[in-house]
Amino acid sequence: MPMSADQLLLLVVGSAIVGLLYVVWKIVWILKQPAGNEKMQRIASYIARGARAFLRAEYSVLSVFVLIVAIILALTVGKQSSPLIALSFVVGAFVSGLAGYVGMTVTTKANVRTAEAARHSLNRALKVAFSGGSVMGMGVVSLGLLALGILLLIYMQVFDRNMPEYWSKILQVITGFSFGASSVALFARVGGGIYTKGADVGADLVGKVEAGIPEDHPVNPAVIADNVGDNVGDVAGMGADLFESYVGSIISGLVLGAALLVANPENQVGIVLLPLVLCALGIITSFLGTFAVSVREGGNPQAGLNKGMIASSVLFLIGSYLVINWLAPEKINVKGVFGYAQDIITSTGLWLAVVTGLVVGILIGFFTELFTGAGKPPVRKIVIHSLTGVATNIIAGISVGMLSTVLPIILIAAGILISYHFAGLYGIALAAIGMLANTGIQLAVDAYGPVADNAGGIAEMSYLPPEVRKRTDKLDAVGNTTAAIGKGFAIGSAALTALAFFSAYMSTARLEVIDLGSPKVIAGLFIGAMMAFFFSALAIDAVGKAAHAMVREVRRQFNEIPALKRVVELMQRNADKPIDEWSEEDKKILAEAEGKPEYDRCVEIATRSGLKQMIVPGLTAVLLPVIIGLLGGKEMLAGLLAGVLISGVLLALFQANAGAAWDNAKKMVEEGFEWEGKLYKKGSDVHKATVVGDTVGDPLKDTSGPSLNILIKLMSIISLIIASVLV
Repeated sequence: MPMSADQLLLLVVGSAIVGLLYVVWKIVWILKQPAGNEKMQRIASYIARGARAFLRAEYSVLSVFVLIVAIILALTVGKQSSPLIALSFVVGAFVSGLAGYVGMTVTTKANVRTAEAARHSLNRALKVAFSGGSVMGMGVVSLGLLALGILLLIYMQVFDRNMPEYWSKILQVITGFSFGASSVALFARVGGGIYTKGADVGADLVGKVEAGIPEDHPVNPAVIADNVGDNVGDVAGMGADLFESYVGSIISGLVLGAALLVANPENQVGIVLLPLVLCALGIITSFLGTFAVSVREGGNPQAGLNKGMIASSVLFLIGSYLVINWLAPEKINVKGVFGYAQDIITSTGLWLAVVTGLVVGILIGFFTELFTGAGKPPVRKIVIHSLTGVATNIIAGISVGMLSTVLPIILIAAGILISYHFAGLYGIALAAIGMLANTGIQLAVDAYGPVADNAGGIAEMSYLPPEVRKRTDKLDAVGNTTAAIGKGFAIGSAALTALAFFSAYMSTARLEVIDLGSPKVIAGLFIGAMMAFFFSALAIDAVGKAAHAMVREVRRQFNEIPALKRVVELMQRNADKPIDEWSEEDKKILAEAEGKPEYDRCVEIATRSGLKQMIVPGLTAVLLPVIIGLLGGKEMLAGLLAGVLISGVLLALFQANAGAAWDNAKKMVEEGFEWEGKLYKKGSDVHKATVVGDTVGDPLKDTSGPSLNILIKLMSIISLIIASVLV
């Protein structure tokens, strides 16, 4: 072996530091960009202040949860290693929260600078928005890899290297890191999702549909809460989501790599640390891929973002082949190891498993774009169905969402079979690594969307020229698709990572097979399958409660604040005219109403709702595996994990894609949709139908849907941690 374990981990830590240096460079570059006029900066400060306030409140609640769970882990799990599991849990939770906070802080600086850049060119705006997203993306992977590398270096000194179970002991305690990351991610995704969608629905239904006021207009009381929500839900929440997907895939690979040591003690460093080194390579390829992102004026921003993704994928494909041949032996003995049908796997098989994951991830992204992209046939179908009203819009959206699950599920199934064929269970874990190795640029593309969305809101609230809003809308429409693609990656990798954790649980719990004839297993399957629906119901209902409170507040302000009441009357009187064509007197009344809405009341309602409603879904996910395991036994818990894995992946894909398709259907009408010689635009009945469809899809795509992939892995990692207790 060319390098020792300590040297490899130092190499990993070095790669993470390179990623963090890139983050610092991008932060400095963003802060140097022009921040627009005084009005733009004031609006941006409202958004930033609201986002920071929510995260401070959310993290205050989470810190109590983390402390309690850490104490329980330290006192109840195992013997010698239990305090270290608690330490790993606290570090995982802290780093996850830190990554979300840093990323969100920078994106709230990038949004106003993107709006200012859009006054000059589309490419300049794309560059600023993507730079804001790349801070989130590269920050998440670099902090995650840095923390994991340092923890492993510490634990390697704690345990006796001469013990036969040396690596299994280390990886037993490192699983706590994934538990901490998943716990914070679940609460952040649910809490942030409730916040953002409660505000979004209030801004849409009362502002757009009832009052006829654009959601991003400064006289809409929910406008600031809506823009804050983009950051706490779609940036901080999404960042925590992909952070836990990333570290979960690494740790599942480490655990299954350690399982091979019994048959291959002489090759321990290469087998165990390969997933970590591959992700270190992913940081470098993501970093290089960011330089390929660009778009010409009038071009498609999606194509510009795709160039960066393709470049990093090609570089990773080449680099992973070299890394695997460097670290892994040509032949690895797996005879008698749990979960392997073959006796030998090869280094070429390991690389092909990684390639399988990478290809499956790219194809899932392609099919997600096909079903959710603006102008694509499925989204166009939703718009056409909207011509006959809200009901047919909802029917078409549900149909598109359900159909969108077919090809990704077939791809995931094929990925599982192919990667298992090449490298057994370890191959499945490596396929998840291949899918998420370029998380740095994947998340950068994903986080770019909320920055562009906020930029559009700031442009409209600041009355910037129409061509500016046109450019930001073009960026935002692509952002909806990139967000859906990011969720597709997270959900697909969740299936592979959860399967790897499930296999590790089966091995630790000494379960060779799941007996489908066992009543306990069947009962567990049913409860697990139900759990995905129960969790989704709680999350959607929470958004409904938050939206109800927001709608009541916005209606109150429109009815009780005289300046806003006059604006509603103006909007109704000028329903057929854009604001630019109003009389000077009406424009003056509208301008006088600015600053009259009580934005802070809406922000307070959204914050309170998000924090209050996130607790029950989060605690349910944490406690159910423990209860089922202790009362029903290890077989019933295995059934529970299998059930929630299958139903959770399907339901997550359906919700994420249906919501994105509804959203882009609305945007197609807002840009102008021509059908049978008639043009439908903002304010038309067709537009109102698509707005309602979008509000139905909002909690699906941004709260319950993406939270399900975290639920699957969180329940799996908790089960793995308690497996030794059940035995």
